[in-house]
Amino acid sequence: MPVTISVIIPACDASAHLTRCLDALSYSKYPAFETIVIDDGSKDNTPEIAESFGVRLLRNDRRRGPAFARNLAAKHATGDVLFFIDSDVCAKADTLDKIRAHFDGDPELSALMGSYDTDPYCPDFISQYRNLMHSYVHQTGAVHASTFWSGCGAIRRAVFEEHSGFSEDYARPAIEDIELGYRLVGNGHKILLDRDLLVTHLKKWTFLGLVKTDILDRGIPWTELILRDKFMPNDLNLQLSQRVSVALVFMLIGLSGTLAVLNGVYMLLPLFATVFLMLARWWGEIGNYKRPRRALAILSFTLICICVIAYRHHMYGLIPPLLVTPVLLVLRHRYNQSGKLTHTHRWYGIFFICCSVLVLAYYLPSHHLIFACFAVVALLALLNSQFYIFLAGKRGIAFMLCAIPFHLLYHFYNGLSFMAGIARHYYMATTIPSRPSKVGPSTGKPTTANPAP
Repeated sequence: MPVTISVIIPACDASAHLTRCLDALSYSKYPAFETIVIDDGSKDNTPEIAESFGVRLLRNDRRRGPAFARNLAAKHATGDVLFFIDSDVCAKADTLDKIRAHFDGDPELSALMGSYDTDPYCPDFISQYRNLMHSYVHQTGAVHASTFWSGCGAIRRAVFEEHSGFSEDYARPAIEDIELGYRLVGNGHKILLDRDLLVTHLKKWTFLGLVKTDILDRGIPWTELILRDKFMPNDLNLQLSQRVSVALVFMLIGLSGTLAVLNGVYMLLPLFATVFLMLARWWGEIGNYKRPRRALAILSFTLICICVIAYRHHMYGLIPPLLVTPVLLVLRHRYNQSGKLTHTHRWYGIFFICCSVLVLAYYLPSHHLIFACFAVVALLALLNSQFYIFLAGKRGIAFMLCAIPFHLLYHFYNGLSFMAGIARHYYMATTIPSRPSKVGPSTGKPTTANPAP
């Protein structure tokens, strides 16, 4: 007898995307399935949207977090398989059919996860870059997965109940799905990653939102989970090449700092860091920047400081591209509200990167540390070459070149997250008595994960 499927969608203030999410499900080719929307204390019209589609609606009296919401919905679900998607995700017409085929064809399969497609809904650079990176990670991940993903993940209800669902220690969107996956793998369950099980992501990312999510909601808690379970698989974001890339980025920063101090231009490092962060945020939030004048003033002052230092050290090649930067940003903000990369800005980004390399090669005196810097950069490019080729194939060479600085920044704050996670793990271990985690409302019994072998 074919398995039955319950689609579970946690939603909190999700009015911006829930309509598209539920509308996409209405086009499913699967003959009959149950859809449960669990409203996690929304203050907008999320419940009304769910009711208008005739789906089953559950409501929390206050925000309890997606882990609690999914567990509550699972308790009321009737399907043999629970299919979790986020409220900002659109399933394809054949998504449920593919899920049914997997579970009907493999009785030993406990859980299944898919991937974002390469056509995210939002056209701005940050959203395109972020979603393409997520898609690439899943498209190159191991078929026999090392964890679980609730953005597009299905699990047998019996297995979910056996392991008491998601850990409710995570009161906000974090790594509750990864933690469940670790428990499943640690107990010998089979999880597959189907690269053809694709969904479309609707979320609009901002630069600060991206950094905050990667550090506070992913990097630090994931590090603590690794230390707790003593399990770091060579898969997804934890591939060996990514760990080495983090170390190389910190090495590159150390070498660059040493060179700057030796040549008396040490102030250039923090100033350039400020410029990059301002540019990155502006680039990602072009249509919704709240204080563009203040941001432009800070950016302009920083650029002037760099120009003064460059002039005093006879590094004249730095000055022209720096002076043009705020002008292009103003034009982009005022006349390109869509957030798309225009031809002019794409090639200016390439020009700026090339100028930076040429100035570094020309103005700094011959020193073995310079060659070490270039060697580290070359190794970073080699380790991540497949991802960069992927970006170039999907969005062009200009997009790829503009994405490289963001990818290096990603490795940098991943390293910071890892160090912060280690510090927090051992601080909590020494100052706070151990307590069982809250896993699942269905049993009320605290359980802890078995370490994976």
